Amino acid sequence: MCPTPMFLAIALAASMISMAHANESAYTERNLDACETLAKTDEGPSVTLKCAGYADLAVYFKESDLRQSQTYGPISKVWLDEAFESFGPFNHTGATIEWRLGEAGKPFATIVRWFPSDPETTSDTDTRYGEVLVVSTVATAENPESCVVGYVDALENKDANTLARKVADEEAPGFICGKSEPQWHGARGKLAGEPMRYLPEKAE
Repeated sequence: MCPTPMFLAIALAASMISMAHANESAYTERNLDACETLAKTDEGPSVTLKCAGYADLAVYFKESDLRQSQTYGPISKVWLDEAFESFGPFNHTGATIEWRLGEAGKPFATIVRWFPSDPETTSDTDTRYGEVLVVSTVATAENPESCVVGYVDALENKDANTLARKVADEEAPGFICGKSEPQWHGARGKLAGEPMRYLPEKAE
């Protein structure tokens, strides 16, 4: 039985509505040399930077003991001072930030590639790195907290970027920092590293 013209018209309209409401991505490049230094100590050593992000949203970058952490948007002071999510092995982040945009083009999540080192090969001349796409929430004035939502091993999953966007779109909007637990999605290899996280007990 062939679909009627009316059925086809309704299906096409529904498809167009779905596409109109589909989330999109925007990309920015973080430049550490252009960031504002908020704090710096010789212990660790450690540094906290405020960097340009998407539109008027800032990126807060931290590094301590060769491990890096990033949060996004208008986080509270306690979150800025105390939150640190990274990996146990030494690591560094990629400069490209993918922002997932919802209604009216408002960012609600980010995706950043992390490079955790392999402790078995870490040396001055030869270090292997894993590649993990880290999905995080973007803070808002009403909810001034930004934290990791989930992880996707980019070396083990063929469509890692697509999977990370799915995690961002489905998990980030309802994720509660400090209560919800970030999860791994897809296959996970031995170079992915073990996450570490320190979050304030209560945000201001």
